[in-house]
Amino acid sequence: MPSHSAPAARSQDLKKIYGTGDTAVHALDGVTVEFAAGEFTAIMGPSGSGKSTLMHCLAGLDSATSGQVFIGDTDLTSLSDKEMTQLRRDRVGFVFQAFNLVPTLTALENITLPVDIAGRKVDQEWLDTVVGRLGLGDRLGHRPGELSGGQQQRVACARALVGRPEIIFGDEPTGNLDSRSSGEVMSILRASVDEFGQTVVIVTHDPRAAAYADRVVFLSDGSVVDEMRDPTADSVLDRMKQFDPAAMSPLAK
Repeated sequence: MPSHSAPAARSQDLKKIYGTGDTAVHALDGVTVEFAAGEFTAIMGPSGSGKSTLMHCLAGLDSATSGQVFIGDTDLTSLSDKEMTQLRRDRVGFVFQAFNLVPTLTALENITLPVDIAGRKVDQEWLDTVVGRLGLGDRLGHRPGELSGGQQQRVACARALVGRPEIIFGDEPTGNLDSRSSGEVMSILRASVDEFGQTVVIVTHDPRAAAYADRVVFLSDGSVVDEMRDPTADSVLDRMKQFDPAAMSPLAK
């Protein structure tokens, strides 16, 4: 369902160039796109289309060559390194393919780590809500090595949610998971939008994962080439074939 809220994140004529001269790679070629607050958006495109670069620039993990990137009303291109670090810590949540958990910490310690680093008090009621919704209550004392991949990614989701960030970014959050665990994680991200009013933006290559989103944005050769609302796995796959005819169907695997 379309949202009429102000954008949680947006880019304006965003360009990202790696290298110089003849070897320069234009990863993003003037991307202007908005991500509405309270919505779930998936970014898709062929390998090398610029989708991960776009997300990294939106999340403040990579800098733009030119153009502007906003989280809310804040122009990331105008921030100092210290201000950027503070923004990522206080206003943005991350869920990555590799989980990025600290192996020596328990699940609970990993979940509260960003809040602890920020020197803020953990909202116990919110923590209990998130942990309960993610089914992690009996795993909080376990270290990552004692958890399955799906459980580790649920811990990563809880860590992203517990600080109540303005927006959560996921870079291939189901890339290392089996289909059942993938479904669990995507259901959690979907619920974080529907139940918690969160804003979620993910990069994915999987039409099944994209089908959980309200909207899919398609990139090709560093540019936004299309978008789709109310996606299904089949409709996403059909659209992807237009940009990447050689793409194998993940649904057929």
